Amino acid sequence: MTSAEIRRQFLDFFLNNQHTVVNSAPVVLKDDPTLMFTNAGMNQFKDRFLGNSTEGDSRVTDSQKCLRVSGKHNDLEEVGVDTYHHTLFEMLGNWSFGDYFKKEAIEMAWTFLTDVLKIDAKQMYVSYFEGNEAVAEDLETKDLWLKKVDAAHIIKGNSKDNFWEMGDTGPCGPCTEIHVDIRPEEERAKGDGASLVNNDHPQVIEIWNLVFIQYNRKKSGELESLPNKHVDTGMGLERLAMVIQGKTSTYDTDIFASLIAELEKRSGKKYHGGSSKIDIAFRVLADHVRAVAFAIADGQLPSNTGAGYVIRRILRRAVRYAYSFLDLKEPFLHQMAEQLIGLMGDHYTELKAQKNLLLKVILEEENTFLKTLSVGLVLLNDASEDVKGKFSGEKAFELYDTFGFPIDLTQLILSEKNIEVDYDAFITELDKQKNRSRKASKQEVDDWVTVNERNELPEFIGYDQLESACEFVKHRKVESQNKNFYQVVVHPTPFYPEGGGQVGDRGYFVQTDGTEIEVFDTKKENGLIVHFCNELPINIVKGVVDATKRTATERNHSATHLLHFALREILGEHVEQKGSLVNENVLRFDFSHFSALTSEEMQKVEDRVNELILSNIDLTEIREANIEDAKAMGAMALFGEKYGDTVRVVQFGDSVELCGGTHVEASGSIGLFILKSEASVASGIRRLEALTANVAKEYLQSQANELSAIKTLIKSPVQPLSAIENLVQDKKTLENKLDKLEYDLALQAAEKALLNAEVLANGVRYARFNDNVGPKQSKMLANDWKKSQEKLVVVFTSNEEGRANLAVFVSDDLAKSNGLKAGDLIKIGAKHIQGGGGGAPFYASAGGKNPAGLDEAEKEILEKIQE
Repeated sequence: MTSAEIRRQFLDFFLNNQHTVVNSAPVVLKDDPTLMFTNAGMNQFKDRFLGNSTEGDSRVTDSQKCLRVSGKHNDLEEVGVDTYHHTLFEMLGNWSFGDYFKKEAIEMAWTFLTDVLKIDAKQMYVSYFEGNEAVAEDLETKDLWLKKVDAAHIIKGNSKDNFWEMGDTGPCGPCTEIHVDIRPEEERAKGDGASLVNNDHPQVIEIWNLVFIQYNRKKSGELESLPNKHVDTGMGLERLAMVIQGKTSTYDTDIFASLIAELEKRSGKKYHGGSSKIDIAFRVLADHVRAVAFAIADGQLPSNTGAGYVIRRILRRAVRYAYSFLDLKEPFLHQMAEQLIGLMGDHYTELKAQKNLLLKVILEEENTFLKTLSVGLVLLNDASEDVKGKFSGEKAFELYDTFGFPIDLTQLILSEKNIEVDYDAFITELDKQKNRSRKASKQEVDDWVTVNERNELPEFIGYDQLESACEFVKHRKVESQNKNFYQVVVHPTPFYPEGGGQVGDRGYFVQTDGTEIEVFDTKKENGLIVHFCNELPINIVKGVVDATKRTATERNHSATHLLHFALREILGEHVEQKGSLVNENVLRFDFSHFSALTSEEMQKVEDRVNELILSNIDLTEIREANIEDAKAMGAMALFGEKYGDTVRVVQFGDSVELCGGTHVEASGSIGLFILKSEASVASGIRRLEALTANVAKEYLQSQANELSAIKTLIKSPVQPLSAIENLVQDKKTLENKLDKLEYDLALQAAEKALLNAEVLANGVRYARFNDNVGPKQSKMLANDWKKSQEKLVVVFTSNEEGRANLAVFVSDDLAKSNGLKAGDLIKIGAKHIQGGGGGAPFYASAGGKNPAGLDEAEKEILEKIQE
């Protein structure tokens, strides 16, 4: 049975048991401040567990993409080393929200495993919670299992293995795990697998965890019973496929086998499934290509911060393993990604839909990192040239932190020179960096304090009102390194919470005594609209949104929709939104397109948006539309966004999008639209920044003022452009004359220096030219001398405003017959001036920040020439 068939059997089984099949949520979480990636199947249902949402069916099932590479679920460095860890995996799950509980969950799980998949019950073990000082032993679960399996196959589990918690606080409860013993029959005959459960045995593995959520843990550690009991189960498809397909490693299943086979062809090496670096490299690549491809398809581009940095790290880890152990020095991961799309694109259609983009992004990232590796190899070679004993851990960290050069590659290369890296010092520096990051982001969040108990969820009324009477529902204190503040929930609220690229509202609460408490931000967390205040309100009676900021933000948000429409109309329907930022001052719009916009295209887009603004198109809004009906209207759904069955549709004429943000009543309110800049964000992704209304007017006024000042300065009020062009041409002419004059002076000095050149013992003529001749003049002299001079080496040194310049000329005959290369000599000298450089065999140059090292640089170059 293939993995695709197993997935289908699972979903069909629970569909037949009255569960609704839902799509996987995006692997990248955009509006959850507590998580960077979806790391468990329950993430998309957190609102339901917390009681902050009642939307949706009470029984659901899915196959969820999960990524565990950050926070406490960080398996990255283990992936590939063993045969069962993964970065991205599929979590098969079924959920009950206040519907069935332990009995039904256990019954369905056992039926699916034994009756549908035909797994031998004698090979399975189950565990249940043994209890602790706060929670009694889960005898109900034990008794339910005694009706199905032998008592010898039922194991007590501790809090670590059999009590599940969402985090330090929040929903939690006991769980029961199902393990399978897939050891060979002769091994199983020698002894049962009970003692091997949860002891990291690679062939006695957990495949399914059934969690019974019935408590809420408070910050104090106290447990309180939830009003409704829930079931949350998760079963890794990779491990299940290993069991069903009779394999001893998840990497031997059909999920990875074809990827590994293709790698064998490409590298010319064989995968044996062992612990060699080559085998590890095969597993790393087969695993990592899935994580990278799914993340990009869900809208997360590699970058230097946040989730993007994690994806870049995964991709680079794959490239460096291939580079070091499979001798793959050219881009290849994008080709593996194309193969992956063929394998998984039928179920996860986002892979096919985003194919062109994700292949281009991966290829660009590969090329960039391979260049980084090339530069790093040069830097490492220079830094280790005179090392005796251990290589500095601080220097290894600098290569890692500043240049992105991996520590394991540093260790591998230096081991070939019999040089050991001071790894402890490297780890010390790495820990310092991690601690700095933790301190910067650390915050303590208190439990919610309820002011007024409510049975229904707080309501958002901000589409229609910017102020309203409201009731204080609850609050909590947040302590962070930078500041302490309070989070407040009220009902109803006119404040829009940050989401969909639009920043959260600001404003204030009015208290019973008339005093005002500032609201400096609004966000959504686990379904709640949370208001951020520096002071704790006492008695809230009214909420007032900053109308000026909201109106300006709405203009920019509506302009973003018009911009998206204009781009698709002018550039083509391949254009898709890939990110946005909308506040009161500017709108930023990222979109898929594979070349920079020309000035003509920029003008066309700007003109088209302004045309739509002048048409004063009324806003058409459907607040509760069925998702399928909305799509039938032509509403654009953005990849990487999770939509429910009910969505909000925002329409300005032919521009129709799914959007939860706030907007102007008619496009004419935007007033004016100015495209300010265009740039690349990543391969295949462009970014536009634009201004609207008063901000656009102020920008144009500042441009006009600047032009007026220029006219006055150049004394040409009628034709300033022509006058500036003439000035530029005059400047260029003067620069050429100055260059010629400086060269003539340098040539005179050079001829004198050559007459006084020292003839070394090996017959080489040597001269140092330190009359502060700059790099431009030294290169011109070198080009003149290349064919006319023989047996000549000249070192140029100069100090220009505290910057050291070093250059070397080697005549052609010496470069060809004696093996003296200017590039090799410049490397010898560059380290003394704390710089770097390079060049051709006859001429090379370097710049550095230590002019005091020029004499030492010249001395060592001279020693090398005389060898």
